[in-house]
Amino acid sequence: MALLDAYPKPLTADQVAYLLRRATFGPTAGQIKALAGQTAAQVVAKLLADQPVPAPPLSLETGKTFHDLPFDSVNTGKLKQYVKNWWANLMLNEPVSLLEKMTLFWSNHFVTNDATVTDYRYTYRYNCLLRQHALGNFKAFTIAITQDPAMLRFLNGNQNVAGTANENYARELQELFTIGRNGGYTEDDVKAAARVLTGWADTGYRDVNNAAITSAFRANRHDTGDKQFSAAYQNTVIKGRTGNNAGLDELNELLDMILRQAETPRYICRKLYRWFINSEIPADVETNFIQPLAEVFRKNNFEVKPVLSALFQSQHFFDESLRGAIIKSPADLVVSTLRFWDVQAPDSSQNITAFHQVGNYINARVKEEKQELLNPPTVFGWTAFYQTGYYQQWINSATLGLRGSFGDALTTSALKLNGKPVIDILPYVKTLSDPTDPAKLVNELTGQLLAVALTQAQKDFLTDTVLLNSIPRYEWAGEWNDYVKSPNDAAKKRAVQTKLTAFLQYVFRMAEYQVY
Repeated sequence: MALLDAYPKPLTADQVAYLLRRATFGPTAGQIKALAGQTAAQVVAKLLADQPVPAPPLSLETGKTFHDLPFDSVNTGKLKQYVKNWWANLMLNEPVSLLEKMTLFWSNHFVTNDATVTDYRYTYRYNCLLRQHALGNFKAFTIAITQDPAMLRFLNGNQNVAGTANENYARELQELFTIGRNGGYTEDDVKAAARVLTGWADTGYRDVNNAAITSAFRANRHDTGDKQFSAAYQNTVIKGRTGNNAGLDELNELLDMILRQAETPRYICRKLYRWFINSEIPADVETNFIQPLAEVFRKNNFEVKPVLSALFQSQHFFDESLRGAIIKSPADLVVSTLRFWDVQAPDSSQNITAFHQVGNYINARVKEEKQELLNPPTVFGWTAFYQTGYYQQWINSATLGLRGSFGDALTTSALKLNGKPVIDILPYVKTLSDPTDPAKLVNELTGQLLAVALTQAQKDFLTDTVLLNSIPRYEWAGEWNDYVKSPNDAAKKRAVQTKLTAFLQYVFRMAEYQVY
């Protein structure tokens, strides 16, 4: 079996849930039900379908847009947060689409952060650029990000001028954004690329009088000499140019040169593999998955969609042994949990207060678990996506407790989002096939909540010790039926609700809930 061969069978509900956990910020019960029985090709086509451009963020105070106004130095902290809330709620409300997960992927790839950029309008524009190109052409994307005002600020491209070339962006363009450290390029290649990139600058930065944000090429600050590259790039020479088109023409040549190298598509495909499938890439996967996937990338002129289509339809992706291989990022954990329980952010134009309450809650939880949106700590991104150990970096003595307390808080009626408790366990249990049978209840509920199968011993422990607190199993049926007959009887309701809440809190803290 070739690893990249398409998986032909109709997907079970369990396989649909697995696919959507990896490709999106988690499925809703309705999405799983609607897609079960379809083939991987059919589901992936939906995941890759074009999505409408979202309405821009609105200010809580005015209910109006602010990205198109002059910089507000007084309220910059609030407005920066409103951009984060806007993106968090796009994740929460996403349809069956790869767009938001890929936007986060590119945020970790073409990194900028708002702590360095410090203009919320730049950050919003940058996020829009990520989602515009997230499923498009990689070369066009790289050209656009090179000229992006936030990137010019973050990696000092705006300071890169003839005679005193700044090498920051030229270095990261090769090391992190395109060919990677195994590309064989030299320090002289970094210097030559920096000369190619001289002359670009942003305008409108933190301008309190002007709403316009742009970037432009300044021909008088461009190095017009020829740029010689090493044998790693076949001794390519990019001819120096003059005039207003010199910067873009040389940038195109630079990227064509980098994209011609065999390592470039392999490097990008490895990053996608680690993001969506597994951090470990053994020799067999490198040979029989990464290399043919890179060939798909190259043959399709560096279009991203064909690569993702092949990846998510592959027999390798649906290999059962890969279940649970990834520890959920904070964004995955928080957003997917809320989505499972059908929490939605309201339309910001209808209820701006509730919209920002939901977005604030998501961002607060994600930030405390060390994945602040739009603010990766370094140019390398979040540590769990590049450090040795990869996803394990999300779990430590501090964040493990925070992940657990997040789950605890959701099960209490004290926490309300959009005016209602996040989790109302009783109506949900009523939808299960046989709530009177505690073993069936546990089997069904863990099957829906967890990405990996439990042993029978684990299920028995969850049933007898966690859910029932050591009472005989037959007593549960009586307690449940008593509640159903008298749902307004506080004591009868409490008898089942207390047990179910304790059970759910325990599941949320299980290692199996932290992975997918």
